[in-house]
Formats: sequence, structure tokens, C-alpha cells
Amino acid sequence: MGKITSREKQITQTSVIGIVANIFLASFKAFVGLMANSIAILLDAVNNLSDALSSVITIIGIRLAHRKPDKNHPFGYGRIEYFSAILIAGLVFAAGATSLIESVKKIINPVEPDYSFVAVVIISVAIVTKIVLGRYVKRKGEQLSSDALVASGADAIFDAAISASTLVGIAVTMLFGIVVDGYIGAIISIFILKSGIELFMQPMSQILGVRSDSETTQNIKADIRGTEGVIGAYDLVLHNYGPNSAIGSVHIEVDANLTAHDIHVLSKQIQRTIVMKYGVFLTIGVYAVDCHDDTYGKVQNDIRSIVMQFDGILQVHGILVETEARLISFDAVVDFKIADKAALRQQIIDAVTTQYNGYTVEINFDIDYSD
Repeated sequence: MGKITSREKQITQTSVIGIVANIFLASFKAFVGLMANSIAILLDAVNNLSDALSSVITIIGIRLAHRKPDKNHPFGYGRIEYFSAILIAGLVFAAGATSLIESVKKIINPVEPDYSFVAVVIISVAIVTKIVLGRYVKRKGEQLSSDALVASGADAIFDAAISASTLVGIAVTMLFGIVVDGYIGAIISIFILKSGIELFMQPMSQILGVRSDSETTQNIKADIRGTEGVIGAYDLVLHNYGPNSAIGSVHIEVDANLTAHDIHVLSKQIQRTIVMKYGVFLTIGVYAVDCHDDTYGKVQNDIRSIVMQFDGILQVHGILVETEARLISFDAVVDFKIADKAALRQQIIDAVTTQYNGYTVEINFDIDYSD
């Protein structure tokens, strides 16, 4: 494994705080739950233990994720963090399912709990503690781009709400003598199950390949377009290999009169800027634009106007007109809502060839990867 980083150290320290706090809370809740014969309080205690285990998984996951890249895994092990978050979600879901089964048993065969003032005080303290802990862990997770910490923090805040509902059940029993323990436990269980599903979805989306953050992609393209010598930036694709670990590719439009050396220098400048600012290494492709031929510019504008009239076309770029070969080619970004892309392609070809009779038209449909 590689050298321990500041990010890894902070995530570990935050997780240790969560482990200690949750074990402390689980111990007191379990004691009170057994003394009061309350399934709701006992389930709350079990939920705290699952939270402590989640923090342990987070520590193991972050350590494994920081292993250095090797021949078999040249992109590194960063995505292990997402698997850690999925495992945590699975534990939460399992706890919810177990809790639901036990709660239903209590509803079918109710046993009147024996609450005390001490129980009320302990649950109240637990609520405040979980709110403070949850806000702290979630804030650290957002600062460190850790899905596992964000999930743990959100779950802790959610636990505070669950504990509050338990407190309501205690109050109802103590004031009115109505036993709602099993029903409160069932409600808690359903919310735990829901939480488990939600915690599962975010890391799973990252593994499948979620759309890159709109603000980030727009800022990257704006920085590229702001580089002297760049006319336009298109087709930005980012591949996530763990938090704060990404590579990508982009196409830039440049003056056709630039030399290969000029373009090489320009590409290196862009790569250096984006790596330093965003931590993303970009592979750069090039579109050449003849900035000194008015006729060529008019043709490009005409083609862009024709193509953009079609519903579902989001962008047109990389327009190339080869006069001698009588060939027009370009890239078009197509909306995901278009089901029959083949029909749309033919409609566009017919429209362009009507305007430019005698030319062959080639269209590359780009996927709408980023904003």
C-alpha cells in the first residue's frame, strides 16, 4: 500500500470518532432497551452498532483504495471506496429487514414495555449526539469527497429522527398506556430499508458511470476555450476511477494554419492547466478550422444552421468540407430522447445534400456525455 495521504488520514480519524460514539450510544440504548423490554430502543441500539461497523468498513475501504496502481490495475484502486459504500448500504438494508421482522413479531405478540425517566433522558441525549455527529461526519465527507462518509453522516442525522420517533412512542405509552412499541419499530424498520436503498444508489451510479458534474465540465471547457489559440472545446468525457481520481478526453478547435509543433505546445499547456486546477489528465483531439477563408466559414455556418433545425440535435462541431473529394463530414451531439437515430441521420443527410448537391455527407453522432 502507498504512503498514507492527508485525505486518508482525515477520513480514518472521522470514522474512528464515529465508531467510538456509536458503540457508546449502542451500549446505553441496549441496556435501557433490555431493562424496559422495548423492541424500538433495542432496534435503535442495533442500528448504532451497524453504524459503527460502517465506519470500520470505511477505514478498510479507504486504506485499500489508496494502493498504488500496478500492471493489472493501471488506473489504481480508487473505486474500492464505492464498493465500501455499497457494502455499508447492504448492512443498513439487512439491519432494516431484521428489525422489521422483529417488530412484526412484537405487533402480533405484544409485551408491554416498562419505561423510566432514565430511558427518556438517555434517548434524548442520543438524539442530540447523533445530530452533532451526523453533521460533523457529513461535512467532512463533503470536504474530502468521500461517499462513504457522506452516507454515514446522513444516516446518523436520519438516526436522530428515528430516535425521536422512538421517544414519541415512549411518551405515548407513559402518558396514555397505549403500547405502540412494535408499530414504532416497524416504522423505523421501513425507514432503515429506504435509507439502505438510497445509500446503495449513489456509489452504484459512480461504478456504472454517472454523468459528470455539470458545473465541473462547464468550467473545464470554459478554461480550455480561454486558452489562447483555442477556438472551441467539445466532446469532453471524464472517467471516474475513485474520488479525486479521473482521466478524460476532449476535442479542441484550432486554426488550420497552426503547425503540428504549435498544436503540441497548445495541447501540453491545456493538459497542464486542467491537471493543476481539477486533477484531471486530458487526452486532446483536434479539429482544424480555416479562419482565413470566408467561403469556408459560410459553408460551416450554413451546415450548422441546417442541422440545428432538427429536434434532438444539441450541438454541431468538427465540420470539415473536402472540396476535391466532394465530402462533408461533421459531428452532432444527439439528445438521449431520440429513439430512431438512423432515421434522424438520413433526414439530416437529405437536408444537407439538398443544399450541397453532389457532396457525400458523413455524420458522427456523439453521445451527450457532459454539459
